Amino acid sequence: MITTEAMMKLQNGSDVRGVAIAGVPGEDVTLVPEAVNRIAAGFAKFLAKKLNKQTSDLRIAVGHDSRVSAGMMKEAVFGGLLGQGVHVTDCGLASTPAMFIIFEDTHMDGSIMITASHLPYNRNGLKFFTVDGGLEKSEVKEVLTLASGLSAMAVSSAAIASLDLIDLYALHLRRKICAGLCSGMYDRPLEGMHIVIDAGNGSGGFFATKVLAELGADTTGSQFLEPDGMFPNHIPNPENADAMASIRKAVLDNKADLGLIFDTDVDRMSAVLPDGEEINRNALIAMMAAILAPDYPGSTIVTDSVTSDELTTFLQDELHLVHHRYMRGYKNVIDECIRLNKAGTVSPLAIETSGHGALSENYYLDDGAYLAVKLLIAATKAKKEGKQLGDLIAKLGHPAEGVEFRLKITGTDDVQAYGADVLKQFEERAAQAGIAIAKPSYEGVRLVFPNGWALLRMSLHDPNMPLNIESREKGGCQQIANQVKGLLTGFEHLDTSVIQ
Repeated sequence: MITTEAMMKLQNGSDVRGVAIAGVPGEDVTLVPEAVNRIAAGFAKFLAKKLNKQTSDLRIAVGHDSRVSAGMMKEAVFGGLLGQGVHVTDCGLASTPAMFIIFEDTHMDGSIMITASHLPYNRNGLKFFTVDGGLEKSEVKEVLTLASGLSAMAVSSAAIASLDLIDLYALHLRRKICAGLCSGMYDRPLEGMHIVIDAGNGSGGFFATKVLAELGADTTGSQFLEPDGMFPNHIPNPENADAMASIRKAVLDNKADLGLIFDTDVDRMSAVLPDGEEINRNALIAMMAAILAPDYPGSTIVTDSVTSDELTTFLQDELHLVHHRYMRGYKNVIDECIRLNKAGTVSPLAIETSGHGALSENYYLDDGAYLAVKLLIAATKAKKEGKQLGDLIAKLGHPAEGVEFRLKITGTDDVQAYGADVLKQFEERAAQAGIAIAKPSYEGVRLVFPNGWALLRMSLHDPNMPLNIESREKGGCQQIANQVKGLLTGFEHLDTSVIQ
């Protein structure tokens, strides 16, 4: 029987994640079926309390990505929900955004997505949704606490309902494209557009067949659309260099108008322009902001903390928007966007350099397919006007170089407290040395140098401190790294040897 301690360790921010199957040396299975069963039951208990219902009155939908452990995980989830008397709907292969959009067209009380995003094939996890959105960290902790007090149950799943959620979701996206292009559903508004999709053998292949092709687009050259949980071609991750090189080659080889690449569960995306220019990280943020700027003049764009100074210059000087850097973690960025809007500050976009992007007009949902829809509409309009999509960010500058070091914390039980003390002393030493410190800082300490910047912060989940450095000059990162390393001497539990 899984212990309470082991159960609680499965929390990964606002998700549950662990090793679901053996196969990778040194990685023991932690997300065992018993744990999944009890966690699903814990979610039912949590949801019943939240909605003031009996668990037997709940309707919960379950979907999964293409991982090889999906079937085993799904059966365990079914057992946990059915053991609580829940009415369960099996959505089969789905995307994470679809598991929230489901609330538009059904009478579900909650949903569970079985996914570990871009992580290796042996991992899996659970994401939970209510009609209010994804669960917060504190709520996931409550689910795990409830699960710790329950026993696993085996119940027949013969009576489970089924729903082809991807068809509903694809229809939803087609309607958004048609509305954006002021066309009818049968007008084939994407005719003449050549779009290449790379789904990385995850859940996103439907975007080529059920969205683009249905609206008349040429999808020749699209690749890795078939679900395969071993991810045989490349890691389904828009941040991965090999993945981006793959979609870039497909765009150039097929002379496409646009390339789109999704992660496994389609909550993140990046793009490639016809000339091979990659639209990810700062460029993706700039592109989305440029698309939204005419409809939200003077608004605030919320990003994570590691965005470049050149992005700030573009957002503020070219688009006349406000750039609000915040803590890393897509839920942190989204929650800050929600907070700003509630306080009266118009903020249409919360987006991380990782490709997680949420729009206020789309339920604040980090939805890679919706970002793709916005890009498609802009690209189609540009082509009809004889322009290029890339024109939107032609004036975006880029740092000359950038680097990230991860400084491990070892030999101490309270990693967070130790990291907080390092940051406090690091800031004091920088001030004494006359180095400028960016204010306000919602995460870590950001130092400003004549040729660039450095940000030291605590990792969200791991016992280390990431150090990000960017420079506007070649060789500048090394100069900044040397100064930063000098400020980090004497911390016996912090490994600074990786700073070269």
